[in-house]
Amino acid sequence: MSEVLTLPEFLARAVARWPDQPWCRAPDGSATRAEVHADACRCVGGLRALGVSPGDHVVLVLPNGLDFVRAWLGVVLTGAVSIAVNPKAAASELASVVEETGASLVIAPAGTPVPTRVTRVDVAELCAGGPAEPATCTPDQPASYIQSSGSTGRPKFIIQTHGMYTMAAEGYPYWLGLTGSDVLLTGLPLSHLNAQAYSTLGSFGCGARLVLLPRFSASTFWETARETGATVVNAIGAMVEILMAREPSPAEREHRLRYCYSAPAPHRQRHQEIEQRFGFRLVIGYALSESPYGLISPVDEPTVYGSMGRPRQHPRLGQINSARVVDPHTGADVATGEVGELLLCNPATTPGYFGMPEESAAVLRDGGLHTGDLARRDEAGNYYFAGRVKEMIRRRGENLSPSDVEVVLDAHPAVSSSAVIGVPSPLTEEDVKGFVLLRPGEQVGVIELRDWCADRLPPYKRPRYLEFVEQWPLTETQKIAKKQLPTGRTATEIDLENAPEPDTRP
Repeated sequence: MSEVLTLPEFLARAVARWPDQPWCRAPDGSATRAEVHADACRCVGGLRALGVSPGDHVVLVLPNGLDFVRAWLGVVLTGAVSIAVNPKAAASELASVVEETGASLVIAPAGTPVPTRVTRVDVAELCAGGPAEPATCTPDQPASYIQSSGSTGRPKFIIQTHGMYTMAAEGYPYWLGLTGSDVLLTGLPLSHLNAQAYSTLGSFGCGARLVLLPRFSASTFWETARETGATVVNAIGAMVEILMAREPSPAEREHRLRYCYSAPAPHRQRHQEIEQRFGFRLVIGYALSESPYGLISPVDEPTVYGSMGRPRQHPRLGQINSARVVDPHTGADVATGEVGELLLCNPATTPGYFGMPEESAAVLRDGGLHTGDLARRDEAGNYYFAGRVKEMIRRRGENLSPSDVEVVLDAHPAVSSSAVIGVPSPLTEEDVKGFVLLRPGEQVGVIELRDWCADRLPPYKRPRYLEFVEQWPLTETQKIAKKQLPTGRTATEIDLENAPEPDTRP
């Protein structure tokens, strides 16, 4: 295999090629690559003065902005490991993050409460001294931990290596065909991998500009896109649907956006509606914090609606990524068209979870990464999302994926989005419950939705219960937070097996 870069090498190459061209516009200012790199090297000097050595753990509690980028790059150039905590969650999470990781330093603004045994420093203090040379690193060396929820209830820290970052940073522009004339726009949190690896490092390494927003805001999105000249935007989860739910305006067509990179894949009609309304191409991808090398729909081919695409490859290293669909219990490949667990095999994969050898071994087996996601593969090699292994519903002796039901509900003209979960059944096993958000101004009868599902689903997949919602509980990355949906009986749900025709729902 050809050379896999470390982050110090990757950053130095980009600075040498585009030192003084405008790079990042953020809430706290604008900077070139050379300026950000110089500030990061000053942070290296400040961190070393505080006793930070390669391999040490440093927690970042900073909002989206240049200060985050300076501090984050400073930590990884020191050879240390960064752990970013979303400032909104800092009060509840910071103490447990410090305890679990053994961090002794927190980079945060003045006034941020931190545990008594750790030192707090702000970015200005780190940058106050002279620059220092970056550490010598290796591609398989940890650069950061991305926090996720563990199955045991403990926080789970997904190890990100230097090589994972640089392979993703080189790959993202290649997958979308980006050049130095592009402007990448993101409002995703820098505490997560997407904004770090794709937007920030991807733009840094391909000569493109970056517009870093403090957060996603539907009310100002189109004005910002037009004013900044953005050509590519990354959107996760419900962001596109939030924009679709707003009243149409001329501003949503007065922009230069050509691609919106997003997930999950909507059904054909909704996909076409989004593209026709906003005038960009919706590019569907699939990845997870355990591997930024998942799947992507090729931009130089016609859209395969509903698909997550095919395995991503690398512009220099060639064919490095493959995918399989396997039986989640035996690890054996399932037949084409059948549902199984998606297994990814590539070098841009986490070595595991910090301090969790058993959970690491559980996902890193059978020659690849067990994603925990269900998928099916078609004859052409395209993959389709089919739910989560842990969300699989057992009903009437059959296993079913919630996504099979959600696709049908979402296809109804009145439905904006849906979420399906398993709920306790008096007959043991589970019943299927669907939550539905209608499009603005639309109405639909419950019996109409029941019959819609009955015409398109086998009996064991049809929802037993239906509940309309006014809005979704969302995760930090704007996905529907299914864990917050009620599994018990509620006053507003309808039992479709015993329901007379009610009023239509607005």
